[in-house]
Amino acid sequence: MIDTNFKTVLDLINAFPDEQSCIDHLEYLRWDGGVVSPFDEDSKVYKCANNRYRCKNTGKYFNVKTHTIFDNTKVELQKWFLAIWLVTSHKKGISSIQLSKDIGVTQKTAWFMLQRIRNCFGDDNHNDLDGEIEVDETYVGGKNKNRHKDKKFKYTQGRSYQDKTPVFGMLQRGGKLNAICVSDVTKLTLQTHIYNHVYPNSTIYSDEWHAYKGLSQTYTHGVIQHGQGQYADGDVCTNGIEGFWSILKRGIIGIYHYTSRKHLQKYVDEFVFRFNTRNCTESQRFNHFLQNIKNRLRYKDLIHAT
Repeated sequence: MIDTNFKTVLDLINAFPDEQSCIDHLEYLRWDGGVVSPFDEDSKVYKCANNRYRCKNTGKYFNVKTHTIFDNTKVELQKWFLAIWLVTSHKKGISSIQLSKDIGVTQKTAWFMLQRIRNCFGDDNHNDLDGEIEVDETYVGGKNKNRHKDKKFKYTQGRSYQDKTPVFGMLQRGGKLNAICVSDVTKLTLQTHIYNHVYPNSTIYSDEWHAYKGLSQTYTHGVIQHGQGQYADGDVCTNGIEGFWSILKRGIIGIYHYTSRKHLQKYVDEFVFRFNTRNCTESQRFNHFLQNIKNRLRYKDLIHAT
């Protein structure tokens, strides 16, 4: 195994100077010496030339990139590794334009690589939560005052989301975070997510939004009265989840500038991944990602997705 206790981009480049070193590392993380066919896990596997293998039961050939985000890619693995390192280690992410300059690809290629990477982040956004849980919702989109007069919306104050996308979050204090783009912020929608991911008898802290009423039947429910200028009452507060909203919005405004409703969840997943791995070292976060890469996202599916 390659020594992956690297702390800087230079360390990463030194650890993976060529394609073969990247392949060797992927094989170690994915198989650890016991190659498994992606077509039939119970099949015997034969080693072939050029880092390829053959599945006995299906007769199909494969390599370590098969059925991952690297499948059929024309971009060198070293550039992929650099892209993964940059997007996972930069607290607010990296734009496709900047990434294209850093690794020497076109902006279109960099954007597609980033979307493939983000497509893998969602696996860290479906955690079961227990203990003390802060819940809150936010709204992502441009400010009405900054729009041209022909594109302004009326009655957008408060929790109106006709011009924005609502995002609902659940944060376990000292633990994991889930954040999901939702169609609305009604009681049915928000409480469905809570009941699906938060264990009964947990303690939930929220603001006074009416969608959270009734949670006390299953949970210990503490409410902070934001409308009355109250932001903390002992342990009752939502400051943790609101801090994450701040990082998310600063990243979108400062780095990405704009995200469409169609792709917003992928950007949210990106920020959730970095938050949930906040206690990992840079190399641990990098390897954690490589151990959870899944089927590649095809370009035609990405641009035509609804």
